[in-house]
Amino acid sequence: MTEPQSVPPGDPLTVLAALGARLDELVDAAGPARWNTDTPAAGWDVAMQIAHLSWTDEVSVLAITDPEAFATVVETAMADPAGFVDAGAAEIAATGRDEVLGRWRRARGELADALWSADPGEKLPWFGPPMRPGSMITARIMESWAHGIDVADGLGSPVNDDPAFVAALPHVAKLGFKTRAFAYMMNGLEAPTSEIHVALTHPDGTAVEFGTAEADQRVSGPLLDFCLLVTQRVHLDDTDLETLGDDAAEWLRIAQAFAGLPGGGREKGTRS
Repeated sequence: MTEPQSVPPGDPLTVLAALGARLDELVDAAGPARWNTDTPAAGWDVAMQIAHLSWTDEVSVLAITDPEAFATVVETAMADPAGFVDAGAAEIAATGRDEVLGRWRRARGELADALWSADPGEKLPWFGPPMRPGSMITARIMESWAHGIDVADGLGSPVNDDPAFVAALPHVAKLGFKTRAFAYMMNGLEAPTSEIHVALTHPDGTAVEFGTAEADQRVSGPLLDFCLLVTQRVHLDDTDLETLGDDAAEWLRIAQAFAGLPGGGREKGTRS
C-alpha cells in the first residue's frame, strides 16, 4: 500500500478526488478476503459501502449530464423513498468485487469531469432541492468521507490523521452547519430563528468557524467530532463537543448533513 500523500487545501474537486483515491487504496489493500467485512453501519459490509458510493456517483453524473434521465430516476425513487437507494447499492454489490470497484472508479472519473465542465451558476436537479455544482462537490465529499469512515473503521484502518480524510473535514463541517434548518425539517420540528456560532478546532490546531460570532447559541470542540456527529457516525456523548444555549444543544441531538430521512445514529460507546 502506498503512503498517504498530502492534499493541497482549498480546491474541493482536488479534495474529493484525493479522498476517493485514498479510500480506493484502503479497500484494494484489504484484498478480496475482506470485501465482505462488516462495517459499523448495521447491515452494510465493505462491498455495500463502496457500491453505495458508486451508485450515488453514477446518479450524480446523470443529474449533470442528462436531467431528463435523472428525472426518471427520481420518479422511480418516489415509489420507495426509504429503500430505493439501498436497493440500488445492493444490486451493484451483488455483481462482485472486481465489477463494483471498476464501476466505482469509472463513476468517480466521470463525475469529476462532469463537475469540472458544469456551469458554476447552474442549479442541478437532485432528490432534494436543486443545487449548484459547488454544493454537489461538497455533498459528494461529505458522503465519501462518511462512508469512508465506516469502511476504515470496519477494516481497522484508522484515518483520523490521514491527509485525504483530514482535508475533507472543513467541507463536511460546512455542510453540517448549513443543514441546521434541514435537520429540524427532517425531524418534523420547527427550526429556531436564533443565530448560532460554531467554533471548531482542526487537528493542526487552527480554527474553523461558521455563523455569527456574537451569537448566544454556540457550539465548540474538535472539528473531527463535529463531522462525525453531523454524519451520524458517533453518539453525541462520545464527543468532546460543547454547547451554550438550548437551541445549540437541541440541534446537536438531531444534526444530519445528509439528505433523506433521519438516521438512527450510533449507539453510545461504539466509537470514541
